[in-house]
Amino acid sequence: MDLSIAIADAGAPPNAFVVWRGFDDSIRKAAACGYRGVELALKTAGDVDAEKLARLLDLEHLAVSAISTGQVFACLGLCFTHPDHAVRGRAVQVFEELIALAERFGRTVNIGRARGGIADGQTRAQAEGNFVECMRRLCDCAAPRGVTLVIEPVNRYEINFINTVDEGAALLAAVARPNAGLMPDVFHMNIEDARIGDTLVRHAPLVKYLHLADSNRLAPGRGHLDFAAVFAALKAARYNGWAAVEILPTPDPDTAAREASAFLAPLLHAYNNE
Repeated sequence: MDLSIAIADAGAPPNAFVVWRGFDDSIRKAAACGYRGVELALKTAGDVDAEKLARLLDLEHLAVSAISTGQVFACLGLCFTHPDHAVRGRAVQVFEELIALAERFGRTVNIGRARGGIADGQTRAQAEGNFVECMRRLCDCAAPRGVTLVIEPVNRYEINFINTVDEGAALLAAVARPNAGLMPDVFHMNIEDARIGDTLVRHAPLVKYLHLADSNRLAPGRGHLDFAAVFAALKAARYNGWAAVEILPTPDPDTAAREASAFLAPLLHAYNNE
């Protein structure tokens, strides 16, 4: 398992959920803190200069672990469940461009709140139908590029659709595409799942990516999550992908990033060398 950290461009809005902003400094700092990769939080593929990004990554010997897309929803208001067909079409277009970028960087695109919610006057069946339709279109676009789409279950206090890993797995069965998977976030799982480890093991074949944060959304080690148990479950599930640190930049971004890396380093070393 390799460790990455969430970053965004310097122009990303305040609500972008990342540790650092500004690709130049963020990539340099990530390498200095011992991370092996960076997760790029983008609202469109145009947020990044691909050639410059490639040079920065090569200079620091880092990889892109995934492209995350929270800003597609937060900034552009686009999502897969929207009742308006035109809005869903724009969401698909934005994701198609992100998928093209992911073919070169990361080969994984995270779908968080851009999956949408159940709108007023909309039934769950309608929301699910819209979601499945968009996912199938995008998976079919991503497959020849070798790109995987991962759904992130998000807790009920932030959205009213796909709150648990079980719910995500059920909808992926309806999507029925081999390049669609799950991206559990242990912060959300701590709210929604009775037993984090059991859930990870149960859905092991679908788990393609992982977010790490403590119970209070701070750096691992600052809350009450049992990360040793989480890593034991991942080992039982034979997980061998990326784990990305997505935390609040508290008390400040540099300290948060260093604390997360220092806390997780011995767990990762043991995990990768058992």
